[in-house]
Amino acid sequence: MAKQDYYELLGLQKGASDDEIKKAFRKLAIKYHPDKNKGDKEAEEKFKEINEAYQVLSDPQKKAQYDQFGTTDFSSGGGGFNGFNGAEGFDFGDLGDIFGSFFGGGFNGGSRRRNGPERGHDLEYNVTLKFEEAVFGVEKEISITRNENCESCNGTGAKAGTSPKTCDKCHGTGQIRMQRSTPLGNIVTQTTCDKCGGRGTIITDPCNTCHGTGKVRKNRKITIKIPAGVDTGNVIPLRGHGEHGKNGGPAGDLYINIRVIPHNVFKREGNDIYIDTHISFASAALGVEIKVPTVDGDVKYTIPSGTQPETRFRLKGKGVPRVNGNGRGDQYVKVVVDVPKSLNEKQKEALKMFMEASGEKGTDGKKSFFDKIKDSLN
Repeated sequence: MAKQDYYELLGLQKGASDDEIKKAFRKLAIKYHPDKNKGDKEAEEKFKEINEAYQVLSDPQKKAQYDQFGTTDFSSGGGGFNGFNGAEGFDFGDLGDIFGSFFGGGFNGGSRRRNGPERGHDLEYNVTLKFEEAVFGVEKEISITRNENCESCNGTGAKAGTSPKTCDKCHGTGQIRMQRSTPLGNIVTQTTCDKCGGRGTIITDPCNTCHGTGKVRKNRKITIKIPAGVDTGNVIPLRGHGEHGKNGGPAGDLYINIRVIPHNVFKREGNDIYIDTHISFASAALGVEIKVPTVDGDVKYTIPSGTQPETRFRLKGKGVPRVNGNGRGDQYVKVVVDVPKSLNEKQKEALKMFMEASGEKGTDGKKSFFDKIKDSLN
């Protein structure tokens, strides 16, 4: 056949990495494999070409030679790389997982046996927590439904006192091996045994409880410990609490998805908590001791005189505990200064005296104390 650029055949640029070469070949091998394109001569030729390109580019020595000279054929005969004449000698072992899904078993024993141990499926469960529960941690009892091994037959599927029999067609392997002659040479493929369905055994007397499946649906109550500091979006894995495995395989896992209900006072950001506290403008000017709500209860805090609106104070260590870590976040308190909407005569008189003492008249074009307060809040 006419020589083509090996990199071009695989859709690659010169200098492609080994991983890129392998991925490109696998993709094209699936597309043009003869078992998928029965009777298609063009696909068959294409498969031979990409095989040739892969054998060269996957071999470091041949690849270096090809990159330097544009060929590996320095002999008088053969196909340019040790006499490639089809599929004989080509190692399909690492492609069994790819071809198995298309051709019922892959090459030379690369298929997955259904009668081998299989891990059980994972499960998910959603848990909704109150704000305080998420902050300090809590124990919750949940109820799940999962597939478990049948206790009547110990998961074998066979009635008590009996046992599954080895399939006489596949002799317990779950696979049927077939050898085929193709233009690429002899290729051995494996297909799932049609008599036992790939299990390798046949149940002649099924269990009355699970009807031969080896599994039953069970409702289970599980007590879970939610650690302090979790937040919405966190996932807690419980190993081995998923569905039971098959043929002696391990159980899957249970994943707890956390959702936290927002609080009407506290706002959480990471491990820190934020709140607003309202004081009068007189308290802001003179200073005042206030009670500040925290997740641990009210604490006393002194607002210093002259505090400006929007000032933020920090209460160290009053935030959320760090999950599986040391210490806690902080709580931040933003001061909101409230300006009264109406004043009685005594209050008005007191404020007028304050304005006079401050050199403010309020009617001479200067901004009044109230205006300044309002401006500071905008």
